[in-house]
Amino acid sequence: MKIKFSGFALGLALTSVATPALAQTPPPPPPPEAKTSAAAYVMAAGASDQFEIQSSQIALQKSPHASTRRFAQTLIADHQKTTAATIKAAKKAGMNPPPPMLDPGAQPSIAELQNASAGDFDRLYFGQQGPAHQAALDLHQSYAASGDQAPLRMSAKAAVPIVQKHLTNANKMMNMPAGKMSGM
Repeated sequence: MKIKFSGFALGLALTSVATPALAQTPPPPPPPEAKTSAAAYVMAAGASDQFEIQSSQIALQKSPHASTRRFAQTLIADHQKTTAATIKAAKKAGMNPPPPMLDPGAQPSIAELQNASAGDFDRLYFGQQGPAHQAALDLHQSYAASGDQAPLRMSAKAAVPIVQKHLTNANKMMNMPAGKMSGM
């Protein structure tokens, strides 16, 4: 007996038996006004740092790989420093910044990490870190070039190489075979 499938039916049949792809939900990018307006920049930079800190705290608990946990520890320490520098610069600019808060739009990303299995965790974590750090890099570079407050422009400029290093390392980790991660 010969079975014929149309292209659509074959595709449907294959997707129904294939392993489902796990989403990699990056947090939302900062609003455009955060690239030039001090108040919006402080909120966006703080939200970005909070995402990095909270997602990395989850990585410390869930990742089976020592290299991922070391990366997460670095992110926590560095983003605590960039948060403190942003708050200090905002105060120097005459602002009274609120404590940094996770953007509500980033909550699905955090939930995705919390619910990930150990086997899927690193792929999801690094799948979020790349876009999150790219958005943060764009934010800091843009504010450093066009921001409306000099102390915050200096703070943004100082954050750029830190975020660039994180982005580079996240991309390397994302492309590393899992077998090599544990030995790093």
